[in-house]
Amino acid sequence: MSAPQSRTPAIMVQGTGSNVGKSLIVAGLCRLFSNRGLKVRPFKPQNMSNNAAVTADGGEIGRAQALQAMGCRAEPSVHMNPVLLKPETDTGAQVIVQGKRFGTMRAREYGKQKAELLPKVLGSFSKTASEADLVIVEGAGSPAEINLRSGDIANMGFAEAADLPVILCADIDRGGVIASVVGTHAVLEPDERNRIKGFFINRFRGDPNLFDDGMREISERTDWLGLGVVPWFSDAGKLPAEDALGLADGFGSGGLKIAVPVISRIANFDDLDPLRLEPGVTLELVHPGEPLPGDADIVLLPGSKSTVGDLAFFRAQGWDIDLKAHHRRGGHILGVCGGYQMLGKTISDPDGIEGEPGTVEGLGYLDVETVLSPEKSTVAARGTHKASGARVSGYEIHIGRTAGPDCSNPMMMLDGERPDGAVSADGRVSGTYVHGLFTDDAFRSAYLKSFGTSASLAYDRSVDRILDDLAVHLEQTLDVEALMKIARE
Repeated sequence: MSAPQSRTPAIMVQGTGSNVGKSLIVAGLCRLFSNRGLKVRPFKPQNMSNNAAVTADGGEIGRAQALQAMGCRAEPSVHMNPVLLKPETDTGAQVIVQGKRFGTMRAREYGKQKAELLPKVLGSFSKTASEADLVIVEGAGSPAEINLRSGDIANMGFAEAADLPVILCADIDRGGVIASVVGTHAVLEPDERNRIKGFFINRFRGDPNLFDDGMREISERTDWLGLGVVPWFSDAGKLPAEDALGLADGFGSGGLKIAVPVISRIANFDDLDPLRLEPGVTLELVHPGEPLPGDADIVLLPGSKSTVGDLAFFRAQGWDIDLKAHHRRGGHILGVCGGYQMLGKTISDPDGIEGEPGTVEGLGYLDVETVLSPEKSTVAARGTHKASGARVSGYEIHIGRTAGPDCSNPMMMLDGERPDGAVSADGRVSGTYVHGLFTDDAFRSAYLKSFGTSASLAYDRSVDRILDDLAVHLEQTLDVEALMKIARE
């Protein structure tokens, strides 16, 4: 199927593999060209991530595309990421199409479905391009995975359907960068090779001039234009990560310790980003097989894409025993979304949404019960934190309804009158469905103040400044004029 005709300049950034830095590069390029006065828009035809964002119209897109939209100084749209895959098991994922739940599919089933989704993807691209002076498209994984080429809508399949020029991003930090670029060239079909107009090397440590011979060697073997060597960007870790591979082991050395168990299907973990950047906080990520630290002030149970499965995973690590000891010592517990559901007495799944139908026992710290249902709530959330009166802004993205006696003491009041979450009788256990709470400086300040800790971070301003710094970083190291020429041609 051919793409809708558009005169809007566009370019696609593909990678030699996953986690080579494509998302960050696209975010930086979005800010760079936005700073030049262009109306830029990001686009990713297919993403796989449990770190999602909610758009103004109540749809879901990958968190990386929301960051890229911020780079463009634009509102996120479901059309910036028309297909989002949210893994629920090792073999299956929830499929989001143009912001809405399309179904849950195993990998083989989705593989048969991809070609049918291409018209929707192209429609979203056409709409995105119609509102822009420049579209910067991000691929997924690598085009060299030729075993996945049939029906592809994420890399070369989309680039050919939309007739886009491609540039290739390679990560030198992981080693073997020459082989990864030249190897990609070797396995692609001739027309796909010709679609790639240039390449650049990402995450170089040291003097980039030391790789001049490497750039020359790659160009000679591929006939692709070398567009530059991008040095390591030290502030990259302060921006929201796209997937759990980007989670750092912890940050800070402040007096307030917050421990977060890293469950197997952790979702929307960008909730943690503002906390790990607060000077007064030590955020400790607890990996499988490690005990919850005995000196934690707060244990934060994060969101999950598979609440019932992650509750079993939580118990398998012995974290339920550690949590009981933490609570007995007077520690506080906060559950967000799936973490909130786990803190209740039971979780029922009558329709078998997450597996076999049935009811499982929760951790029992809140007198509430959750029933999972096919309907999904994806809405912006604004209101107040009941304990402090601080304003709250964030978003909800969950299935299931939670009710019980502790809900009569909600954690939040949203939209002026709608209660959200629950607080235990002793006030030490709280749960909420609202993601993005700690991004709100007012709420984060009030919450930390209740533990005797001052907040000093202006989070959104910090992210905006880092995007500007990233744009300067790319302007100084990439051949930006050549990039723009390729996009226009």
